[in-house]
Amino acid sequence: MTNDSELRNPPTAAPATRSPAAERMRRHRERRQMGLRCITIQVWDREIETLIRRGLLPAKMRNDLHEIREALYVHLDRTLGATP
Repeated sequence: MTNDSELRNPPTAAPATRSPAAERMRRHRERRQMGLRCITIQVWDREIETLIRRGLLPAKMRNDLHEIREALYVHLDRTLGATP
């Protein structure tokens, strides 16, 4: 037997989904709470070549943005100190 509250507020099958903007904001707030900042930087070709010479980036990955980012993380950790 159903009661009046079930008729007025039927249970939903799926939880509410977040919009892409709400999800970006959630991730932004999460990073800020962890003390992280998200920035965009420009990198010179010669800086990429330096990452390769220092063994931080394989030469065949010179155009892979993910690999360049990872090499920069290693460089920053080595020069500024490891992150917590």
